[in-house]
Amino acid sequence: MHRRITAPGALAAALLLLAIPASAASHSPGAPGIGDPYYPAYGNGGYDVSHYDLRLKYQPASDRLEGTATLLARTTQDLTRFNLDFLLDVSEVRVNGARAAFTTSGEHELAITPKTPLAKDTAVTVVVRYSGVPSAKQAYGFTSWLRTPDGGVAAGQPEAAWWWFPSNDHPLDKATYDVSVQVPDGTQAISNGTLQSSSSRAGWTRYSWRSGKPQATYLATLAVGKFDVTTGTTESGIPVLSAYSKDLGDRYGAARASVERTGEIADWLTGYFGPYPYNALGGYVPNTDTGYALETQTRPFYSPRQFANGSNTSVVVHELAHQWYGDLVSVAGWKDIWINEGFARYAQWLWSEHEGEGTAQEIADYVYASRPADDPFWTVRPGDPGPENQFHLAVYDRGALALQALRNEIGDDAFFTVLKGWPAKYAHGNASVADFRRYAEQVSGKPLATLFDTWLFEPSKPGAPAARDASVSARALGAKGAPVQPKSWKKIAATNGVHDHDHDHGHAE
Repeated sequence: MHRRITAPGALAAALLLLAIPASAASHSPGAPGIGDPYYPAYGNGGYDVSHYDLRLKYQPASDRLEGTATLLARTTQDLTRFNLDFLLDVSEVRVNGARAAFTTSGEHELAITPKTPLAKDTAVTVVVRYSGVPSAKQAYGFTSWLRTPDGGVAAGQPEAAWWWFPSNDHPLDKATYDVSVQVPDGTQAISNGTLQSSSSRAGWTRYSWRSGKPQATYLATLAVGKFDVTTGTTESGIPVLSAYSKDLGDRYGAARASVERTGEIADWLTGYFGPYPYNALGGYVPNTDTGYALETQTRPFYSPRQFANGSNTSVVVHELAHQWYGDLVSVAGWKDIWINEGFARYAQWLWSEHEGEGTAQEIADYVYASRPADDPFWTVRPGDPGPENQFHLAVYDRGALALQALRNEIGDDAFFTVLKGWPAKYAHGNASVADFRRYAEQVSGKPLATLFDTWLFEPSKPGAPAARDASVSARALGAKGAPVQPKSWKKIAATNGVHDHDHDHGHAE
């Protein structure tokens, strides 16, 4: 007979394991990042949010924000703990009604430990009570909260949510939103979607907004200030609401003359991209000194600087094109940014054709010819530019050049079938550059690996044979004489201000 000898420590550990319910023994913390190689700490693992209900109170004079966020989510693993991305001061967290322990970690993580572990694939309700001064909070040395003379604005890419609501901050986790904001009478609160109600009481007015279609966290926006608000309807019946800060000064007229054409431009874009995907439209221009615009879903943000030299419908085209390319179909990872920016820039080229100010081919010829082979522009790979070049001009201009090359390779019929079919195929979801290549190959019946590699992934200027194959004109290939600048070029180039980097990760549109 063999006697088994167990060490006292091992026995204690074995007894302890027996004391833990079997269901809890396999539970583990959710990852502090969703797995994006460009931004490892962005987003979180272990759960998926379906809805955010944000009930806020904001005081413009002090920039103080108070809020209660209710998140409806479902676990994707057995969880002992999970994180939210957030910066403001938290006073209480409840998970499924019970108080939960919480602490902060890293630059922007709120780590929550529920009273009892959560089983995989169960519905979870998380309530976070919080307050703070968003402009006083920084992460990684920057803030995405924009202070204005009469309030504040949340609009930034790839991150803005941390400064005003706790979230799973990555485009992979889209959700619907209810945003209800109390502000002093005489001040407005603008957000995404449709205005459900507004009511005043005791010197405060509450605005309640609803976004009923899935929306990425960076596309959620909040603007508080004193605005002139216009409303209307597109020819296709979509309600349009736009807002202009009352103190835009001499840029006010140009801003309105541009953004008021939102309905017309959105209707025009449906001819290329298919039906407009949402039930609201508009834009807003707060009094900020930033240089960028952003495709915040249904209601893009525009800086007054976009209109410094007069009206600019080209930037409106760019941000509205993103409603399909970027908002309806979002990146699978931030390396796929070309799926957003190359297409929005190409829409500007199509608008130039529409306005009779230069064809897409003429603009492509100009972009190709005006940058010599040793220009660092060509070293950026739009198909995977790296976080430091995520919003580099090459992602936009070389990115659009790639689309013109694709158009010439597969022909207009297949190309425009791809442009319209892609948003329908991946509606309200996420996709990668590789997904797009496969889709274009499927529609066109042509192998496209070499073309995509040449125009999106090679860190050098495509040579003359590749350019000829892409129908770049002989003149653009270096014939005598400077390339001819299309009439629309200055307007398109004027939108390059949207690439201004306000922090290391870049802001853009």
